[in-house]
Amino acid sequence: MNSSIVQINLLQFASVYLLLIIIIVIMKKSKVDQTKLLVVASIRMSVQLVLAGLILTYIFKNPAWYFTVAYVGAMAVFSIVRAFKRSPWLNKKFKIVVAVSLAGSGVFVLLFFIIGVVGINIFNPQYTIPLGGMIFGNAMTGITLGLKSFHDSIYSQRSKVETLLNLGVTPKKILAPFSNSALETALLPTMNSMLGMGLISLPGMMTGQILSGTLPMTAILYQIAIMISVCTVVCLASFITLNLGSRTLCNKKNQIEL
Repeated sequence: MNSSIVQINLLQFASVYLLLIIIIVIMKKSKVDQTKLLVVASIRMSVQLVLAGLILTYIFKNPAWYFTVAYVGAMAVFSIVRAFKRSPWLNKKFKIVVAVSLAGSGVFVLLFFIIGVVGINIFNPQYTIPLGGMIFGNAMTGITLGLKSFHDSIYSQRSKVETLLNLGVTPKKILAPFSNSALETALLPTMNSMLGMGLISLPGMMTGQILSGTLPMTAILYQIAIMISVCTVVCLASFITLNLGSRTLCNKKNQIEL
């Protein structure tokens, strides 16, 4: 097996942006007015990833525990802020629940994976930073989906909620089904992805390892481990967020404030 990855020059790399033309043409034909967003998102993604690449190159050449902690901490903070922006209706206490559940669940699963599964120093940037990115990124996505489903469901059934409150049903019992349904929504993308892996798709982490020369079976073991870890952090973070966060919507008068 060839262990060296094929290098692409800047001209070859730039050619991939030509694919955006296809998206723009389809958007125009379908009257989807998101061309500006596509361009901005593409530019922003490129700039952010280039900056991340430069920073990671420096960290890998100068490994130190504080660099690893700072980078993982920054990922946790940005994922929390992003979750807040996607759910502007959150109250202060609910935001605290989101922040603690996302950061706490992410750190717990990351520590378990690095120490328990891989069995290396937690401050090793080569493993901790990219794995942390996958864990926090998926936790953020799961929480965001769960919160959106939770909010939209309550809002669309507000008449039913008000009726149950008037009948004397406690807010906790009313909100429980909404939390459970939202948790299912948060988990579905991850579980659907797991169902199709190997048959329909070769996931990014596995593909990257194979391209870099890692033996396929080694890459597969890593991918299975990370997907189970991702599913765990999404479930744990979303469950804590929805169940504890929903309680912050209940006031002393047994009313639901959304």
